[in-house]
Amino acid sequence: MTAQLEDQLRRGCSEINLSLDQKTLNSFLYFIELLLKWNKAYNLTAISDPEEVVSHHILDSLSIVPYIVGNLIMDLGSGAGFPGIPCALMLPEKQFVLLDGNGKKTRFMTQAVGELGLSNVRVVQSRVEDYRPDKCFDTITVRAFSSVATIIKQTSRLICPSGEVLIMKGIYPEAELQTVTAGMKVVRLEVPGLNSERHLVCIKGLSNE
Repeated sequence: MTAQLEDQLRRGCSEINLSLDQKTLNSFLYFIELLLKWNKAYNLTAISDPEEVVSHHILDSLSIVPYIVGNLIMDLGSGAGFPGIPCALMLPEKQFVLLDGNGKKTRFMTQAVGELGLSNVRVVQSRVEDYRPDKCFDTITVRAFSSVATIIKQTSRLICPSGEVLIMKGIYPEAELQTVTAGMKVVRLEVPGLNSERHLVCIKGLSNE
């Protein structure tokens, strides 16, 4: 199974134009193993098949890497660490804050970050409404968290003036985008092994809203 997952990860990263060295590949494999181990007790994700974890979680998360800007990134509502941990593994030169209000999920992320030796990641257990960082963020990533309007409301005070909020969605969220007045573009993502629509809503200028 390990060889199969290695091949799936290598091919998937190649398809989305990301280079994957052996050390990072090993980290992904260990992260998958850790996730599935914890999942048996803590129900972190509905997915229990390792190959589906690769396609639905790892590669789905990595599909947004080309759109991440700046050096300080927050992953809002990280859950079991997606997309934050895969992005942090792929971008070791950038600093990540993984924010989630769920105790069991932040405990898992803290354990994973420690075991993976991710010195560029800090896990914070907090509701976004209560979170008061001392710096603004260059990029904020959001996956399966809330409506676009709600995310805009929650992130406008956290994003830098030149920063960008990246909201991961499934089908094109036409109705949700009707009220967006900030600068926006929507990119269709192609995720290897994921046979469903994926879109990335990229929003700029929120701090001026």
